[in-house]
Amino acid sequence: MSAILFLRDNARWVAGGLMLTFFSSFGQTYFISLSAGEIRAEYGLSNGDFGIIYMFATLASAASLPQIGKIVDRISVASTVLLSSPILALACVLMAWSHSLVLLVLAIYLLRLFGQGMFSHIAMTAMGRWFAAQRGRAISFTAIGVNFGEAVFPISFVGVAALVGWRGSWLLAAAMLMLVALPLIYSLMKLERTPQSVVVDPDLPAVREWTRAEVIRDPLFWAALMGVLAPAFIGTTVFFHQVYLSELRGWEPSVFAASFAIMSAMTILFALIAGQLVDRFSAIKMLSTFLVPLSLSCFVLAFTNAAWGTYVFMALMGVSYGFSSTLFGSLWPELYGTRNLGSIRSLTVAFMVFSSAMGPGLTGALIDRGVSYPGQIAAMGIYCIIMIGLMVLVGRKALARNQRQATPVAAAAA
Repeated sequence: MSAILFLRDNARWVAGGLMLTFFSSFGQTYFISLSAGEIRAEYGLSNGDFGIIYMFATLASAASLPQIGKIVDRISVASTVLLSSPILALACVLMAWSHSLVLLVLAIYLLRLFGQGMFSHIAMTAMGRWFAAQRGRAISFTAIGVNFGEAVFPISFVGVAALVGWRGSWLLAAAMLMLVALPLIYSLMKLERTPQSVVVDPDLPAVREWTRAEVIRDPLFWAALMGVLAPAFIGTTVFFHQVYLSELRGWEPSVFAASFAIMSAMTILFALIAGQLVDRFSAIKMLSTFLVPLSLSCFVLAFTNAAWGTYVFMALMGVSYGFSSTLFGSLWPELYGTRNLGSIRSLTVAFMVFSSAMGPGLTGALIDRGVSYPGQIAAMGIYCIIMIGLMVLVGRKALARNQRQATPVAAAAA
């Protein structure tokens, strides 16, 4: 099926998922960090101080997500959207009105839990459950909503903040969530879709349905997470400390802001490419691919002082983000089935949020202690190289296990 025919037949569901990931931008690190300079100035915080606050709030959201996220297995997707959207809007209002550290922490906690957490979780769970043979393609179109946000919101925020201030920009974000996002997404996703096929790859065996308790006891799950968490940790770290890195290298603030458009374009392109490849080969078989450009991006940023290094870094990050956004949405259904997908995905998203929380806090503390920030970025690249080898092993073992589990079923059917 061509992309045009696919979108024609599934436009409402894919558009709903894309809008969810697009508006999840208000809880993403890159968007929150646009106010980092003003927040540090108004609250008298150092890079390390704000990093610790951000880490604490994000860790709390990660701890909450496994319990809140499993609601997608119990009520409809549309109902989950009705519950989540007002809370995310409230978080934006708190960011605008807060003048105390307690309210600042609460605002960041809710932004991370319902923005990066629930909005993305709802979208990917819906696509993973509603699609089978075209799951990779559906997830790839849904995932690029984040990248449209990265292309639109940083420049928009700078322009709006110049007119109404950074606090006024957060109030406008709350209004957009309630007046645009909520009614639009609900109308698109109130009708659930039934998968037209249960076969992703005819060469791959059917997957048995795992419970979350079984997944937690699975060694392959923890091994896969070691690689899966790398993009969240690295991307969040670099985006959170983009102002510090620009000051360190003597770059204009506009350098990073402009490079987001490059990353978004590359992410969109390679998310769509990955969608085609996943539907053809499976996410398990392609598990190690997303770490190659990620490792290269770290080395470029660590060892390049010229401003062009930022653009190369963002382009390579875009390639990695494009592959990973599609792979991660397809990987868990291929490994563990779809019956308990909401519960399982909420666990994996919680770990991703946890990883994104650790990055700013850990690197901010190291920066305050005089540890070279470019050196830290180079260490992240070395980690990615090690993880490439591990992901190859995980993919091989997962394929072999799925084949073994399917053999008794095939024998019984015969």
